[in-house]
Amino acid sequence: MSSIAENLQTVRDRIRAACEAAGRPPASVRLLAVSKTFGPEAVREAHAAGQTAFGENYIQEAVDKIAALRDLPLEWHCIGPIQSNKTRLVAEHFDWVHSVDRFKIAQRLSDQRPGHLPPLQVCLQVNTDGGPTKSGVQPADVLELARAVACLPRLVLRGLMTIPDPVEGFEAELALHRRATDLFAQVRRELALPQFDTLSMGMTADLEAAIAAGSTLVRVGTAIFGKR
Repeated sequence: MSSIAENLQTVRDRIRAACEAAGRPPASVRLLAVSKTFGPEAVREAHAAGQTAFGENYIQEAVDKIAALRDLPLEWHCIGPIQSNKTRLVAEHFDWVHSVDRFKIAQRLSDQRPGHLPPLQVCLQVNTDGGPTKSGVQPADVLELARAVACLPRLVLRGLMTIPDPVEGFEAELALHRRATDLFAQVRRELALPQFDTLSMGMTADLEAAIAAGSTLVRVGTAIFGKR
C-alpha cells in the first residue's frame, strides 16, 4: 500500500504533467488535499510531505480536526454545503470557503467573522451543469451574487468553485469545465476585482481536464488518502 507521501508525489506529478500539456507553469495550479473522514494523523502525515492546504466537507468534524492540529501551520478550506446554523463555526475556524451559493450565507459569514482574524477568502459555488436539485448558484445569477458578496466587509471574493456530475471522456470533461472558465472570465471582466484569481475545479478523476480548461486549484482526496 502506498504511503500518503508517495500518493502526494504522484498527484503532484499528474498536476505537473497536465500543466505542461496545457502550456501552463506548474505553479499556476494549487493542490487542495481533501481530508474529510480521515483523522488528524493522516493530515499530519500529509503535512510532513509538504502539504499545507486541506479541504473539509463536514463542518463539526473539521472543527475538531482543526483544534487537534493547531500546532501545525495549516490552511483550512470549507468545501461542503453550509447551513445557516453552521456559519458561525465556519467563520471562526476556516481560512477559505468554496461553497457560498446564496447571499444569506455570505452575509452571515461576514457578520460572524471574528475581528482578530483576517477576512475570510470565499468562492461562489456554481451549478455549471444545470441540475435543478444540486447545490450552487445558477450561471445566470452568478454575476449578481458576486457583485453583492464583493461588498461584504469581512469577506474577500476570490473566485468560483464547481462540482459537476461525472461525464465520460476527456473531451466531455473539458467542455463541461470550460463553462466554468468562461463564467470566471466574465466575472473578472465585469467586476475587475483585484483578488478574483481562483477557479476551484477538478478532482481525482478529472484534474487533467480541469487544468486544461484553466483550473487554478484542484481538490484531491481519494488519490492522496485512499478510498473512504
